[in-house]
Amino acid sequence: MQPPSVPPSEVPAPMSAPPLGDSGRAWVMLALLSGAELLGMSPWFTGSAVAPELVARWALTETQVGGLSTAVQLGFVVGTGLAALLNLADVVPARRYFAWAAVAAAVSNAALVWAPTYPAAMATRALTGLCLAGVYPPAMKMAATWFRARRGLAVGTVVGALTVGKAAPYLWRLVPHAAVETVVFASSAAAAMAALLIALFWHDGPFAFPSRRFSWGLVSEVVAAPRWRLATGGYLGHMAELYAYWTWIPAFVAASAVAWAGDPVAANASWVSALSFGTIAVGGIGCVWGGLASDRLGRERLVIFAMAMSGLCALAIGLAFGRTPWLLAPLALAWGFFVIADSAQFSVLVTESVPSHAVGTALTVQVCVGFLLTTITIQMVPPLVAWAGWRAAFAFLAVGPAVGILSIRRLQSHGADASVHRG
Repeated sequence: MQPPSVPPSEVPAPMSAPPLGDSGRAWVMLALLSGAELLGMSPWFTGSAVAPELVARWALTETQVGGLSTAVQLGFVVGTGLAALLNLADVVPARRYFAWAAVAAAVSNAALVWAPTYPAAMATRALTGLCLAGVYPPAMKMAATWFRARRGLAVGTVVGALTVGKAAPYLWRLVPHAAVETVVFASSAAAAMAALLIALFWHDGPFAFPSRRFSWGLVSEVVAAPRWRLATGGYLGHMAELYAYWTWIPAFVAASAVAWAGDPVAANASWVSALSFGTIAVGGIGCVWGGLASDRLGRERLVIFAMAMSGLCALAIGLAFGRTPWLLAPLALAWGFFVIADSAQFSVLVTESVPSHAVGTALTVQVCVGFLLTTITIQMVPPLVAWAGWRAAFAFLAVGPAVGILSIRRLQSHGADASVHRG
């Protein structure tokens, strides 16, 4: 009796295969992709970075300010949902997909400057998020084509770069007399540069995933995989905390500065903008650390540790509200480090949990449902602040990591059971 045939895309590489992903060319391409991600994702928080000017222009409430971020998330969810249904990440060549999406994001982001009303501004932010759906998920698949043994570090480096890119608008606010136009156009120019870099210099590596024709059933195939569901469960716990933190930590820092100084002008202090940038940007270092640690210790152990640490920071940071910046800054930076350190590893777990022909769609679906959840948790924070105050509001975000840890522990058990069954 002959053994059942296995699709070529699902046959594992021989263990003796040379570590092509560790070649010098691979690291050059990783640097190129990371630079493009840093530049390409810079439009993400543009609306939040210029929120003080928009508040003065349109007399916005805290909920409306949060809406500027939520609109990006919703646009991103729509974009990733369409991309998943149409299998774009597995059908369209990555270089073309990334480049055109980055150009479109640059144009839609720039349109914020000319938005005459708050609803128009919301529309430009939603469109920006939709376009960025072609910049974020494909990059993780692109990095994986060059790396196998050190895939955790590679994807972690890319996510670290895009984390710094998302923080960039807060850095540009430090430019003396920076206006809305300065921040917005700088972000759009960065995204356009990212498109140019990828269009001119990128090509997939030796571990490229096979292309396939469009299939309506590919999403169902992905969702049916038990390991994908458990990995995505952990990712949802992570995302429930991440973007609520990133969106509201600048407001938390500003409110803390006012409470500490007893002067509303303190909200505009340069250290407030610097710390707002730092709390997001430090996640870039966290992602690289997470990639190194996961390749050495295992993905599941790394994400459990990182979620435990970020949950503890969520519980503790309220104690620093209204205190000296020397107490607040270390806690905020530690949270910023751990809250994103595990993010890339959820994506790597997905690349290892589905057939190779479905990796792009699997990543896109995972990201889509994760960002859909963020639209809820971002909007939860202002009511929590009104009810319990800033000292307690962030503590509720610790629920996300707790739930995520439970899902990843089940993933560990599932992997152990599968190994025993195979033996």
